[in-house]
Amino acid sequence: MTPVLHIIGGGLAGSEAAWQAARNGIRAVLHEMRPVRTTEAHTGEGLAELVCSNSFRSDDALNNAVGVLHEEMRRAGSVILRAADASRVPAGGALAVDRNQFSRAVEAALRADPLIEIRREEVAGLPPGEWASTIIATGPLTSPALAAAIRDAGGEDALAFFDAIAPIVHADSIDTNKAWRQSRYDKGANGTDTADYLNCPLDKEQYLAFVAALLAGEKSEFREFEKDTPYFDGCLPIEVMAERGIDTLRWGPMKPVGLRDPRTGRRPYAVVQLRQDNALGTLYNLVGFQTKLKHAEQVRVFRTIPGLEQAQFARLGGLHRNSFINSPRLLDGQLRMKARPRLRFAGQITGVEGYVESAAIGLLAGRFAAAELRGEPFAPPPDTTSLGALLRHVTGGADAATFQPMNVNFGLFPPLLEAPRNERKQWMARRALADLDAWLGRREDEAA
Repeated sequence: MTPVLHIIGGGLAGSEAAWQAARNGIRAVLHEMRPVRTTEAHTGEGLAELVCSNSFRSDDALNNAVGVLHEEMRRAGSVILRAADASRVPAGGALAVDRNQFSRAVEAALRADPLIEIRREEVAGLPPGEWASTIIATGPLTSPALAAAIRDAGGEDALAFFDAIAPIVHADSIDTNKAWRQSRYDKGANGTDTADYLNCPLDKEQYLAFVAALLAGEKSEFREFEKDTPYFDGCLPIEVMAERGIDTLRWGPMKPVGLRDPRTGRRPYAVVQLRQDNALGTLYNLVGFQTKLKHAEQVRVFRTIPGLEQAQFARLGGLHRNSFINSPRLLDGQLRMKARPRLRFAGQITGVEGYVESAAIGLLAGRFAAAELRGEPFAPPPDTTSLGALLRHVTGGADAATFQPMNVNFGLFPPLLEAPRNERKQWMARRALADLDAWLGRREDEAA
């Protein structure tokens, strides 16, 4: 009988896991509960829907760890990176996508594969015993029934944090007499000059008034069970950042460095950047402006930003609760639950943070499961790669007692102390890609 891999969850991690399993000759059944059961954050039923930002962050494979991860996944045949590249929109040195094109591209690829079956149904508890191998990739919005079953099986209370969504505005409602186009330091992909962002400048008086309005704005109420849930520091609501000090935003999402207002020829006191959100260029999102302000307050406060006085919002910001397991305690080095080895976990539920990181764990889980079903050994990627460093972090490198979600970063890589201090990132990036090619068995002429 042909072995079957069941995957619960059709987000980025689940879609990638199914793709990788099929690439390795294993039939994959992908179970996605939408539209049978919706979530607090999704708006549609497409596979790999992006619910927060449309950015996969930096695409710089020499100086940024997530850029290295992009390149590693491309070399490993990632369907997520293939779809992202095909639906790319201007974003300077970042990889940002038209979210609808991206989701359609992922789903079309999976539907076209004869080894992948997509079932629209909820798996409301642990998978049945006849499922010999299952990947749980239900993400941070795992259904309550499945979350409870996972908690009972692992003997460990699920951890949780809040994640927030940034607003999106219609491009034609932005006043371009006040906002101008420029990327920070005029830097785009591969070091090219570019002007991919719209920038709304604030002087000191406007900035102080904006911060005061943020702090005074009416916020969403937490439900009782959510009140003690911590935020993830990498995705704080903008008003929570503002509470940390009057200049916090000027050194964070509103930093003006590398920008010059063409009307004055000077750097503004603070700036709000907007990034293209779809291929048509009709929608822009407010970069770093995830928020828990009530919707009416968002409209009122964000329209005080110069250039956004008449802004029309295609989507307002929101807040949702994300759950993740204590992976260093619960999972082995191949992402299997120690208490129930037929279950693997992938994606954000493992405690990685970010679209690409989630898909990366899905890529590894799919390959691990495929090799296991074929009865073949399969070594994990070296710790010197971004894939390996991320895997090691969630399966034992992090302290289980203080485990929190983590983006990929060079701090997870083994150090290269012999490298010149100002070149260590580049040395680690080159080492990662060389070691990744060796792990994949790529020949030098193929890698070139």
